[in-house]
Amino acid sequence: MKREDSHKWFTLVAMTGSLSMILIDQTVVSVALPKIQSDLAVSQNGLEWIVNAYVLALAVTVALCGKIGDIFGRVRAFVAGVVIFAAASALCGLAPNEWMIIAARVLQGLGAALMLPSSAAIVIESFDIRERGKAMAIYAGVAQAFLALGPLLGGFLTEYLSWRWVFWINLPVGALAVIMTWISRPAGTESKGGKVRPAYALLLMLGMFAFVFGLQQGHLWGWTSPLTLGFLACGLVLLEIFSFIQLKSDDPLIELRLFRNTAFAIDCVLLFCIQFAMISLIVFGAIFLQKNLGFTPLEAGLGIMPIIFAVVIMSQVSGRLFDRVGVKVPALAGAFLIAAGFFLQAPFLEGGDFIKILPGMILLGFGIGLVMVPTNTDALNRAASEYRGQASGVVQTMRQIGATVGLASIGGLVATVQKGEVSKIISGFGGPDGARERLAPLLDGALKGQGGAIGELTAISPALMPELHAGVARSIAAGYYFAGGVVLAAFFLALVFMRTGTQKEDG
Repeated sequence: MKREDSHKWFTLVAMTGSLSMILIDQTVVSVALPKIQSDLAVSQNGLEWIVNAYVLALAVTVALCGKIGDIFGRVRAFVAGVVIFAAASALCGLAPNEWMIIAARVLQGLGAALMLPSSAAIVIESFDIRERGKAMAIYAGVAQAFLALGPLLGGFLTEYLSWRWVFWINLPVGALAVIMTWISRPAGTESKGGKVRPAYALLLMLGMFAFVFGLQQGHLWGWTSPLTLGFLACGLVLLEIFSFIQLKSDDPLIELRLFRNTAFAIDCVLLFCIQFAMISLIVFGAIFLQKNLGFTPLEAGLGIMPIIFAVVIMSQVSGRLFDRVGVKVPALAGAFLIAAGFFLQAPFLEGGDFIKILPGMILLGFGIGLVMVPTNTDALNRAASEYRGQASGVVQTMRQIGATVGLASIGGLVATVQKGEVSKIISGFGGPDGARERLAPLLDGALKGQGGAIGELTAISPALMPELHAGVARSIAAGYYFAGGVVLAAFFLALVFMRTGTQKEDG
């Protein structure tokens, strides 16, 4: 093997290790959420923010961190991100209450924001354009293998040790990522000049926070509440001002002119929609397996693995297919399968039969594997080398904004439907008035996984818990239908606007 070939493959191993840490964190946390909720008395809204705080912090800072990587060196930014991510993971494991764990999750998001754009750009820069599909398939696909281990590892740690260990496991993984980076010593990551303007960064972060916070709180405050509408309007105005300034700037924080390339723009839109939908699976799928099907955390981890294995297998196929035929064929096939996977699962959630939802889960996994690698690779190929760090930041911003808005929107829908289902249970209860008055707090406690509340509900009437499970299933099914609809809309958009064929040169 030539020295240059050896160097690029060692670099690929190092960057894949970093992505593995980020992905494994997502799945180990998902199966631990019910235990975290029970042990720390976390509200339903707080449970969503344990996920959303991480995604929101990543979404509002990843473009800024892509710029930082271009200025100060991508390896420096990457290593700093690993250290911050690992330290934040330790704090998550030590958190004594809801607010502390949410704050630590914000810090985790900042670390991931430094890691993601730098690692993806380094991989793209290390390989010839004709090999990038295969390289990105390994970068994403091998990391997805660790993603597959995440639910199993998270379930084992939660069930036999403590949910806190699902965060502490990131410490040795982070150390390994730094060691591999030192061994590989990636090239081509020196400063490219420019500067970060704090006013731009503040404008972006305030705008994103206001918009997503309004979405997140809308189902609590009411969608017509002045508070909800005020946050949403404030966020949109700030983001519009930010966009206007960036398009006029000679040294923008986010190179929005990249969106003038139709191929790059449609890649980003598709990634936004896929991530929008996937977040419902990550959060509510794990909750459904434990609360409705009665799976232990370990069993829930095993239950999610068919999806992950399908993703891992199809990522390798799609990367090589991309090198041969381009982005459109795998992206369209993947989007269609994702939508079908959601639609096939939703009708069977209420029945509580895992075997019936399994085909939809596998289809969904195949779809994710087909669409993610080619679309990510094509988007970065569309940017010239000098803009690749920023392009990577933009792509990750679109993905994380999609996840953030998806969790807020789908989470709001699930919570609204669930609230209606609880009201139906209370209004349809035929027991004495004294028992009826106790139902609301008991049902709320049962939704949070509190054993005492579950026991009291069963004592009042054996039918109450099955009714509550059915209501939870219907609320999650509504979220799945919504997610599938968004992906189906993205499919038709890509069918019309996505370019065909392979790309022969950068930009």
